[in-house]
Amino acid sequence: MSPSPIPTPPAAAEPLSPSAFLRAKSAWRWPEIVFWLSAFGLILLLPNRHLLLNEIVILGLFALSLDLILGYAGIVSLGHAAFFGVGAYAAGLLAKHGISEPVTGLVLSGAIAGCVGLLASFMILRGTDLTRLMVTLGVALILHELANRLDWITGGADGLLGVSVGPILGRFDFDFAGTTAYVYSLTTAFLLFLLARRIVHSPFGLSLKALKDNRLRAATIGIAPNRRIVAVYTLAAVYAGMAGALLTQTTQFVSLEVLDFARSADALLVLVIGGSGYLYGGLIGAIAFKLMKDTLSAMTPAYWIFWMGFILVILVLIGRDRLVAGLARPFAPLLRRFGGNGP
Repeated sequence: MSPSPIPTPPAAAEPLSPSAFLRAKSAWRWPEIVFWLSAFGLILLLPNRHLLLNEIVILGLFALSLDLILGYAGIVSLGHAAFFGVGAYAAGLLAKHGISEPVTGLVLSGAIAGCVGLLASFMILRGTDLTRLMVTLGVALILHELANRLDWITGGADGLLGVSVGPILGRFDFDFAGTTAYVYSLTTAFLLFLLARRIVHSPFGLSLKALKDNRLRAATIGIAPNRRIVAVYTLAAVYAGMAGALLTQTTQFVSLEVLDFARSADALLVLVIGGSGYLYGGLIGAIAFKLMKDTLSAMTPAYWIFWMGFILVILVLIGRDRLVAGLARPFAPLLRRFGGNGP
């Protein structure tokens, strides 16, 4: 009796080239397409909620800017509102002194916030995470006090009055229903998201993740950590500044509240809810955070902060991934079918 032939093991999969790997990572998937189609579809589906939707978009863009440094570079910031506030005040001052076209003001405000972020980035290159935490908080506190003291420029505690924003591109006026504001903010957030998505799915984005995992090891393989930290911190400041500018332009008012610590804390809470390190965490978290805040404050105006904290504690104890997996379990067959793994 002849011995049975030994089965040949299946050939190993051909390893992807770096360019093919990045192309696969950056390919659009159906949940992303549904997300953005739904966001733009709400222009028609919820015509009476555009003011709330505009707030959600601005908060989501601000949280996305924080995710660029927290989720990809591992830099925790307690003072990210500094750049949000700089962009908000820059947009208000530009509109008050002659540059009332929103798109021009938006770009200039982002550039000004980016310059502040560039200067601040050199202060976080050295030290531990705790040192960076205190530096980011200190920068925000300094800017808050400057805005309060320089009341002849910023309006101080009374806020910056006389902000008059013109039509977008000279054609689209802002309306009381917030429709123009929502379309403007959503379009801006989508374009900035596309840019951020392209950046994080590039060799630069992969190098940021390497820095987050092990900065020393990344340096030994030729990655310059300081340059990348300065670059991503400046980019995050630009995004935060544009989010602040959107708030000023769509409300035509700016006050010291844009520089408050609570503003930075809200962005962190949004990332706790939505997750960090994949860009959509800030957007999804902003939706959940804003809806929870509005619902709880309407149900229990005196105790909504307690219930918000209770929900966050439960979320942390159970785990966001486990909670999402439990909620998605009944829809698993549908998700597999749309994902191409169905029968």
